[in-house]
Amino acid sequence: MEEQSVFSELPEALVEEMLEKSNQIGEEILLMFKELKEKKKEIREQLQKSGMLKNDRELEFPQPPTTCGVDGSYAIEKLMAMDLVGCAAVAVEGLTPPFETRHWEAPKHLTFMAHEKRDDDTPSIVRGIMIQMELELAVNAPHDIVMLDGSFTTPIIYMNQAVTKAKEKNTDIIEELIKRFESFLMAYRTVLEASKSDKIWVSLPKYTTRQELGKSLGWASHYDDRALMTFILSAGEYTTPIPLEKPIGKWHLASPKDDQKLDRVIDEITSLLEKIHVVYYKPHSWMPALRLEIPSSVATNKSRLSILFQGLRYQCGTAGIMEPYPLFMADRMVKHLGSAMPAFRQASTRRIIELYDEKDFSEIFFTMHGYRTEGGSLG
Repeated sequence: MEEQSVFSELPEALVEEMLEKSNQIGEEILLMFKELKEKKKEIREQLQKSGMLKNDRELEFPQPPTTCGVDGSYAIEKLMAMDLVGCAAVAVEGLTPPFETRHWEAPKHLTFMAHEKRDDDTPSIVRGIMIQMELELAVNAPHDIVMLDGSFTTPIIYMNQAVTKAKEKNTDIIEELIKRFESFLMAYRTVLEASKSDKIWVSLPKYTTRQELGKSLGWASHYDDRALMTFILSAGEYTTPIPLEKPIGKWHLASPKDDQKLDRVIDEITSLLEKIHVVYYKPHSWMPALRLEIPSSVATNKSRLSILFQGLRYQCGTAGIMEPYPLFMADRMVKHLGSAMPAFRQASTRRIIELYDEKDFSEIFFTMHGYRTEGGSLG
């Protein structure tokens, strides 16, 4: 029944052709898997001889630290006459150790909504505001370990795109981006420094094209580091921290203000990004290897690494959830923002009608209606 509902709107011939191609792809992937299985022992021995394979049993066993996960999302509801934009960041507290009290009774969040004229640059700008809110929550969270979804390089990439697109424009979302820019820089620098010994920020990208391990050890280019480490590492094992792969050029972040103080902070941020390290860690046998991006102040300190691994192990105790619990919950919450936008649009429409002093509401409904037919009906 589920397959029928998936294919119900597709031409039968198209479905048959795609299924045949899927079978071919399956055969090709199987050959790759067999190749990898044959080389598993060789690669593991290579890691051991290079001193890059470690076990968390070699470290201290601190008490489980308190944790939280931060994630964000943005959505754009395209209407007949304008766009309704919204973004949110959510911080979710991790599973609390038995001896600890909860810091938060409910998830913490920040939100932004606005109506904008149609503009191709709107997605980049509203995504920049989302990143600003994520880092604001991350730097203010009262937890020992704060987990961020994505890479430590994501904020500088998205924010540079947002600021570049925002130049020579003046809208509500650009004003919001500029208003938050300085606090964003300060938060970003704090996270990358991680100078306090009782605070660790870690980024956990699910997907990346960077292959630091493979390039340093001469593996075939089609071997993915995280997939390979999932296959190679046993529970509790990790790779020694190695520097994050650097871009071809230098990191760059444009500023919306002509301010030497902000320029100095940007220089510090780009310098700190050069010192980020990567670790692959497998907390349990049922988990894939986690790619951890950590500041150099954590990478070079075994005590802080031990705290980080203990926190991750404690938050990955449920089989079937392929990431730490607080990140899973934060991601699950913010993903629903897009599906909730039509309801927010309806609330705005209802308020307009309440305040509208004309009898004919048709103009209002057309203005606030989606730009395409909704729900497959003409009504």
